[in-house]
Amino acid sequence: MTRPLEGVRILDFTHVLAGPYATRILADMGADVVKVNSVERVTTNSPDSPYYIMWNRNKRALSLDMRNTQGRALCRRLCDSADVMIENFAVGVLDRWGIGYRNVSATNNKVVYVQMSGMGSGGPWSSYVTYAPTIHAISGLTLLTSVPGREDIGIGYSYNDHQAGLHAAFAILAALEARRHTGRGQQIDLSQFEVGVNFLGPSLLDWFANQRAARPVGNRLPYDAAAPHGVYPCVAQGQGIVGERWIAIACRTDQQWRALRGVMGDPEWARDVALEAATGRVAAIDVLDAKIAEWTSTQSASDLMMRCQAAGVPAGAVQDGVDLTERDPQHQASGFFSPIDEAGSPLGQTFADHLPIHFEKTPCEQYQRSRTLGEDNVGVLRDWLGMTEADVRRGEDVGVLR
Repeated sequence: MTRPLEGVRILDFTHVLAGPYATRILADMGADVVKVNSVERVTTNSPDSPYYIMWNRNKRALSLDMRNTQGRALCRRLCDSADVMIENFAVGVLDRWGIGYRNVSATNNKVVYVQMSGMGSGGPWSSYVTYAPTIHAISGLTLLTSVPGREDIGIGYSYNDHQAGLHAAFAILAALEARRHTGRGQQIDLSQFEVGVNFLGPSLLDWFANQRAARPVGNRLPYDAAAPHGVYPCVAQGQGIVGERWIAIACRTDQQWRALRGVMGDPEWARDVALEAATGRVAAIDVLDAKIAEWTSTQSASDLMMRCQAAGVPAGAVQDGVDLTERDPQHQASGFFSPIDEAGSPLGQTFADHLPIHFEKTPCEQYQRSRTLGEDNVGVLRDWLGMTEADVRRGEDVGVLR
């Protein structure tokens, strides 16, 4: 064994982000993840889609027409060879294909079967089609990650998709561990909606304990007395929004505030005794933020971050994509980003952001590009079902493998 999950076979019917992110993690750890796709499902599941390229590295690609009787029969055989099956369709799709958990587990009782639909398998919303913006909205994340007076802004990028993917990967590992003890697999029903609600934390507690509905607070903390705690403007490095530079400063203790005063040159306004304790700073938060913003607007974000950190002040420059990939010294030192080199790749040059987990004994440092539709038909069907290349090519010719 060179990677932790080598030997684990995963049949991956997922699409877009949440499911593919889960299986990418497991593939990075060495699992044989077979991505099942077809010419009928090539929107965000298309091999030239940025989503597909980003979330399907280290997997093998099998093209299979599930509308075809022979295609479904072949898929059924693959299910019997799988350790894990995972899908994130609306509820019932795999059942209609004849490969739902009840059917598969009847002949493969060791299978771990993950259904990670938007709303879960039961309840009046179970058939709803969802994407990250809708999950963010109904779970409360949009409201709580907005700013006062603009409850429509929300969290932006697909945060809950990533969280659902992490939950699915964790659940699969837990179920495989349970199978090691019991000898049997199980079905896992993961509601992406419930994942989002689960992240509301103190806001839910505040409602249950005090019947107080949480409201958006922007960068300020709703339940802790901490100030300054915000994102402040710095010297621009170009024109317009692209040139804007900002820094996050979060003083959680009076000692950190005193350290920040030192970085600022201990200005007279900051020596006000009312600001010595966190409660006083929170009471004067608007004035405090304005004064700090006036000062930071004359500073370089990256330089100020280093000066603050050197003084013990939690601070971080707001980085963009260029900063992260070309200027960030931490990533450069760790080699976090690297090109995936493969001569003649049909997708052109692609890159890997490395698995952020470092195993001492079983390192996970192998990165292969996302594969094009059906590129691994021969290898997968040979390894999983013992089929010959001639058998596979005949299936491709008649449209079963497409």
